[in-house]
Amino acid sequence: MSAIKHMVVFSLHSGKENEEAELFLRTSKEELAAIPGVEQFEVFRQVSPKADFDYGFSMVFADGQAYESYNNHPVHVQYVQERWLKQVIRFQEIDLTLHQSS
Repeated sequence: MSAIKHMVVFSLHSGKENEEAELFLRTSKEELAAIPGVEQFEVFRQVSPKADFDYGFSMVFADGQAYESYNNHPVHVQYVQERWLKQVIRFQEIDLTLHQSS
């Protein structure tokens, strides 16, 4: 299996472009990017009026094993329980690999 690009778009209970949102984004990046196996962690702000989410995270994992390790890592599990579930109002997740045409 090739590298996995994990992306999530979301909106916060606190709204967007405010101090609480900025703290969430900054703290999330610090915590999640430090987990072993996470590569190319990026934070995005939505600019399209066609989308119903305000922010996005993107990261890359070398393979499925690295992705699974991330999902089960204690820092990630704690982050989801103590930060994500309490501060995110809605989200959508997508995981992609490169399409290998024949």
